[in-house]
Amino acid sequence: MKTLLKNSVQKGISYEAYTQIIQEQAKEGKTSGTEQTIERINFTKLNASRIRRLNKTFTLNKEQFFFFKGTPKQTWLILTESWCGDAAQTIPVLNKIAETTSNITLKLLFRDDNIDLMNTFLTNGSQAIPKLIVVDKFYNVLYVWGSRSKKATKLVENYKNEYGKIDNDFKRQLQIWYNQNKGKSIIEDIMELTNKNNFVL
Repeated sequence: MKTLLKNSVQKGISYEAYTQIIQEQAKEGKTSGTEQTIERINFTKLNASRIRRLNKTFTLNKEQFFFFKGTPKQTWLILTESWCGDAAQTIPVLNKIAETTSNITLKLLFRDDNIDLMNTFLTNGSQAIPKLIVVDKFYNVLYVWGSRSKKATKLVENYKNEYGKIDNDFKRQLQIWYNQNKGKSIIEDIMELTNKNNFVL
């Protein structure tokens, strides 16, 4: 698995390159992934707007900034696709965390182009994205996270239990929740995982 992780890190792209791809896809009426559907193209357009907004408006508070500033050297590898609404709300937050220190290197890969890696890090048997894989300099996995925060996952589970499936109405509700939560639950999860591992590299 270490060889797979090393190769994946090496071909991963920066956050800046990733956001540029999404903005270009939105302008050209395209999307990433194997399914080039109208629905996914429209989601990519929405996500391009969400990412631009979060890049401009999202900030860490002082406590969060100094917490992550002390992070040991590691790489954050994220599997994603441009049409994924959860990714659009999550990855800008993860990028802001990574920007607090030169010890965190953020790399992104498109899921459908990296199925071997995706299938190594399934979520309850599903190829759910975004998926964050945190590795040290020796490509040992420190922890994984995704595809949603614990609180967002609970919302999804509750809706599925009541209505049997996730529909477009819930997807709209979830985006409203993301906007109101302002990345708080994502940061709480990552801080908890960092404390739990308490690694020294």
